[in-house]
Amino acid sequence: MHTSFFTAAGKFHRGNLHTHSTESDGVLSPQEVCRRYQAEGYDFIALTDHFVGLFDYPITDTSAFRNDQFTTILGAELHTGTMENGHLWHLVSVGLPQNFTPPDAPHFRPVKGSESAADIAQRARDAGAFVAIAHPHWSGMTAADASSITAAHAVEVYNHGCVVDNDRGEGFFTLERLLNTGHHLNLIATDDAHFNTPDYFGGWVMVKATENTPEALLEALKAGEYYSSTGPQINDIRVMEGCVQVDCSSAVTIIVQGKGTSMATLHGETMTTGELSLERLASSPWIRITVIDRAGKRAWSNPIWIND
Repeated sequence: MHTSFFTAAGKFHRGNLHTHSTESDGVLSPQEVCRRYQAEGYDFIALTDHFVGLFDYPITDTSAFRNDQFTTILGAELHTGTMENGHLWHLVSVGLPQNFTPPDAPHFRPVKGSESAADIAQRARDAGAFVAIAHPHWSGMTAADASSITAAHAVEVYNHGCVVDNDRGEGFFTLERLLNTGHHLNLIATDDAHFNTPDYFGGWVMVKATENTPEALLEALKAGEYYSSTGPQINDIRVMEGCVQVDCSSAVTIIVQGKGTSMATLHGETMTTGELSLERLASSPWIRITVIDRAGKRAWSNPIWIND
């Protein structure tokens, strides 16, 4: 077996998939949010305002703020149903049509008998959206909760706003429980930026696409042609017989994780490539890569299913 990743035509585009504006509970206008992300070097964002009646169910139209160097994907953060802890669901949906039918979600409190989160996730996916389970740690999500969302493409494993504001921004435990029960899901890092705290420019996705257009980016996201980061770059991953090779920006640690405690770790100085044995992961159906730089910033590959 010899599998290389990120070899498709195109280039990497940096984007944030979870952002809010004054169309819901953010403090900046949609135009200013887009301006700031472009000024920070981002290639695209998805403005995902809260899709509740309190804000008139917004799917914020940011198409007027696109230009030759920057684009936007329309989306929303969907809310409906009730988790096991009694709280409302949060689902990031990128690529929604503007005529997407709202649920019965007049506010941020669950409504008895409202549409389930599983159903709205499926509706969003059927409408062409990329769907992600948002901030599972912050939400207090159980394994049964997470397993119920069968239409999700990804789990939000890093939410910068939750890291900054309550130190509950991690979602790997939820992701790996799903992987270990056979769910084929990817992962995303996001900001969840509202701009009322330093909750911006902390986590992003790097999407390999032929064009920086909403259509090309959305297609690549659904195909898993991306990685997630808080700093480092992942340039290539090559899975070979018995080992994995990783090309990256300067790193001090490269890790391959798998099911259970299976892992292989390489430590070094300013590493830009590394080879790690898969001997200890021989029984794991999936692996994923973590790259850590000297500042402690991380980049994460999507899970790789060895037998696929």
